[in-house]
Amino acid sequence: MTFSIVARSADGESWGVAVASKFLAVGSVVPAAVAGVGAVATQADANVAYKGLALAHLDEGATASVALQRLLEEDDGRADRQVGIVDLDGGAASHTGQQCIPWAGGVTGDGYAIQGNCLAGAEVVDAMEEAWLASDPEAPLADRLLAALAAGDAAGGDKRGRQSAAILVVREGAGYAGGDDVAVDLRVDDHPTPIDELARLLDLNDLYLTASNEEERVPVDDELRAELETFAVEAGHRDFHEWVGNENYEMRVAPDLAWIDERVLAIVRGETDEIS
Repeated sequence: MTFSIVARSADGESWGVAVASKFLAVGSVVPAAVAGVGAVATQADANVAYKGLALAHLDEGATASVALQRLLEEDDGRADRQVGIVDLDGGAASHTGQQCIPWAGGVTGDGYAIQGNCLAGAEVVDAMEEAWLASDPEAPLADRLLAALAAGDAAGGDKRGRQSAAILVVREGAGYAGGDDVAVDLRVDDHPTPIDELARLLDLNDLYLTASNEEERVPVDDELRAELETFAVEAGHRDFHEWVGNENYEMRVAPDLAWIDERVLAIVRGETDEIS
């Protein structure tokens, strides 16, 4: 009663899952991923043990198809299961059990597995695949996953309606302050338009929880440093460093203020507002 896409980025450095359903907090059940290992989605009559088991098989060197075969061989409830897996090298596998609520099915390709059950029709999965293949391979994986999810929703999605959606993306060292590998971990647990809300949250995630790249960094010279410090003091802060912490922009301003993200600088200068 869910539709999802599991995929690896074109550069082979990120793995992720995007999922939506007429089900409360689908992100708490379906997706799992480990950087340098792979990703999995378990749904329909979801066997949540599949997440840890599949990733363990992949970590031991199994391909997606072998990992899937092992899961199904060990599960008497496989006729009610649906699962998609993508491995370290982008190999993909998907299973739809005979007892899944129709329409149910999936497709796989190089670096992706798309599947859904209790859908409006096969057009949902077809639209997701088309959107994935049409997306820019160089774009962030989360953006590509969201595009596929939105296309499935526009094609009818879960035939019962909408309730929740989620995106999980992992990449080595991509987490907050480089402390873990979680690049994106966003959930909309109960919302009338969960994919639209997920898109809004992904914009916020980019601003607050994604480090600036070299192209986005504006060098701070003495003149700009003075401007920033004056701005912070006039805003009631001890210094600009305190303002950065207060506004949660640590991922987009250098600790020594050697550079500032162009988006944050635009906010300082009143040229744009924060995403809301």
